[in-house]
Amino acid sequence: MDLIRMKNVKKVYKTGTTALYDLSLNIEKGEFVFVIGPTGCGKSTLIKMLYREEKPTEGSINVGGIEVSKLKNRKVFKLRRKIGVVFQDYKLLPKLTAYENVAFALEIFGLPQSEIFDKTIKALELVGLKGKAKSYPSELSGGEQQRVAIARAIINSPKLLICDEPTGNLDPEMSREVMKVLDEINKMGTTIVMVTHDITIVEEMKKRTIELDTGRILKDHPVGTFKGVNFRSKGVTSNESA
Repeated sequence: MDLIRMKNVKKVYKTGTTALYDLSLNIEKGEFVFVIGPTGCGKSTLIKMLYREEKPTEGSINVGGIEVSKLKNRKVFKLRRKIGVVFQDYKLLPKLTAYENVAFALEIFGLPQSEIFDKTIKALELVGLKGKAKSYPSELSGGEQQRVAIARAIINSPKLLICDEPTGNLDPEMSREVMKVLDEINKMGTTIVMVTHDITIVEEMKKRTIELDTGRILKDHPVGTFKGVNFRSKGVTSNESA
């Protein structure tokens, strides 16, 4: 069953730049999909359209039964309740503890404190940080901060978790810690779409991999078939920005 259906999607920015050309893509519920490609290939545009940060110029996008391309601004919150987003730069509030950063995502819904406490502790436990609940971001390593961000993103048990270069600021060891957490979340049933330039991670994880180039799908690599050596030969490194 498809969680994401993109059909004939085209995106032209006001500057006249075309980011995506006639892109069609289906992602099934429960999949873990990497999106890779050189800088400017359309990766960021693609995922921003999934959580309605951007709208397509043409085509249709359906996420979890919601026609995103036709969604009115005042109803975007209904989509985002079903989606968790993790960014490269964590976006944690520095004056709040790990617990408070995660709980904040529930407090805006006005839930009872007892429910917020239970869900927050469960989320922190899932990412291996129950013992760091009272720590502030400045007291955590980069990998730990990113795991707090993941806990915050999954606090509402989203159907879809979108990750935009989540290991971009981390060293290889911390990157593997974060990927281990994401893999466990995926095994629990959450669909994950992740943009990355870290080809080593893509090779190690052996997931479905969508390779973009100049706004088009160059190749859709089935599970376990992506070979990074071919990708590196195009001059792409893990240090490029999205």
